[in-house]
Amino acid sequence: MPIGFAVSFKMDINNYNKKILKASLLTIKKLIIAISGPMVNVIFIIVFLLSKRPLIFNIETNLLIYTNVLIFLFNMIMIYPLDGGRILKHILHIFGGRVFSLKYTNIISNIMTAILTVMATYICITYCNFAYFFVLIYIWIMVLKENKVCKMKLKMYEILQNYRQKDIKNN
Repeated sequence: MPIGFAVSFKMDINNYNKKILKASLLTIKKLIIAISGPMVNVIFIIVFLLSKRPLIFNIETNLLIYTNVLIFLFNMIMIYPLDGGRILKHILHIFGGRVFSLKYTNIISNIMTAILTVMATYICITYCNFAYFFVLIYIWIMVLKENKVCKMKLKMYEILQNYRQKDIKNN
């Protein structure tokens, strides 16, 4: 997949609802997985910086460092479902709860996408490099898809909240 690997967790039912502030142990595990992706690039950067000669197929070390820096920076953009967006979502979930996390991750993703659109447009016009334009199309597709999912989930949480309030009033 263009966005990387998918990881699923086998959770002990007793640990599923262990609370960590406003989240669960599962959220902490997801946060660790989201952080580990970009950390692999950091490890590669360090290894390539410490090496004095090409390590892979006689490729120059500076090129390997540059490539890993770019991959790291791209993945750390706070757009969900990139790693940076996932990290943001899980941190917000821990401190603000699920609905707070969903809402603000979506808002920040849209703002970051708008900023990237302006930057990519400038780069495309100034340097006639349209590769950024194709990456931007991919990001917009991800964000628009996530906007629909977010809207649906927020509506579902609102319905559940209303149902709980009615249930409390009836008891």
